[in-house]
Amino acid sequence: PNAAASAGGRVVASPLAKKMAEEMGVDLTTVAGSGPGGRITAGDVTKAASGGAPVKKAAAAPTKPVWQPAEGVVAATPTARVLAKKAKLDLASIEGTGEFGRVTADDVKMATGEMTPKRKVAAPGAPAPVELPEGLVPFTGMQRAVSNNMVATMDCPVFRASREIEMDAFNALYQQVKPKGVTVSALIAKAVAKAIEKHPIVNSSFRPEGTFFNKDINIAMAVAIDGGLITPVLKYANERDVMELGENWKELVGKAKSGTLSPDEYNSGTFTISNMGMFGVAQFDAILPAGQGGILAVAGTQEHIVPCKQSILGLKKISKMTVTLTCDHRQIYGADAALFLKTLNEVMMNPSQLL
Repeated sequence: PNAAASAGGRVVASPLAKKMAEEMGVDLTTVAGSGPGGRITAGDVTKAASGGAPVKKAAAAPTKPVWQPAEGVVAATPTARVLAKKAKLDLASIEGTGEFGRVTADDVKMATGEMTPKRKVAAPGAPAPVELPEGLVPFTGMQRAVSNNMVATMDCPVFRASREIEMDAFNALYQQVKPKGVTVSALIAKAVAKAIEKHPIVNSSFRPEGTFFNKDINIAMAVAIDGGLITPVLKYANERDVMELGENWKELVGKAKSGTLSPDEYNSGTFTISNMGMFGVAQFDAILPAGQGGILAVAGTQEHIVPCKQSILGLKKISKMTVTLTCDHRQIYGADAALFLKTLNEVMMNPSQLL
């Protein structure tokens, strides 16, 4: 059927159709006429009232004019062409942002790096963009020292070995001693020191003439502070009581944050621990400090379901953490690392020896 004929906005319909539309409550402007010239008939009104009449199509919205350049021609402003030629850029490789997709001078400048894209303005009511740092921030003395130490270790041939450590017994012991002020860090340092006693090779350092064994077990532990990283040292960790180690560690951390550590309190370590378990890290590798033979990366504790013959369902839940040992391969071998980690696991599973 043809659309309803109209003249000056008047709908063309038969008198009967108009009368029926008024009685039935049908809007004639929505009815497509089937009579001559699109005239609306009584039958059209009846169908419209019953929902069976075709709906009159709305006029299509006017479209924006579209311009297409000739084939092989890139739309660009004269200035953009000059700049592109000077920079030896192919205009076809630049996305235009001007009208009809035309390449503008700014488009060419952004392509050459002379200009950076403008930040889009946030819509009204939208969250303001986060202001991020920009530009070069010079290193502090401590940051430069850390950077130089990291670079110095890159010439050392290292290898890494990881193992899961069962933590249930260790966690239970920690809950006992926590009220007395003992931290997890002090307990781990003590456990590592006890394992080192049986494997002193991981406490050694390389010398051109051979392996240098350190008679003391001094555990350095990495601490992040404002503007850098420092490693306070728990000296003679295998010989001292865990309560004493806990008190000493709190004192060292306080000095580290206030910048009052003496050189001997941060550069006398013979073995280092880097603990990121408190951040929920599942596993990571640590960079070996210059002059040491080993560093232990301690990750977070994770719960695991394992088989258990004594349990009713044959399963039980245990806690484990992954530790990764990085060693100087010039004097420490894979078997040394594996045996050390095995002993550390045994110590952690039977932590009463730490008291």
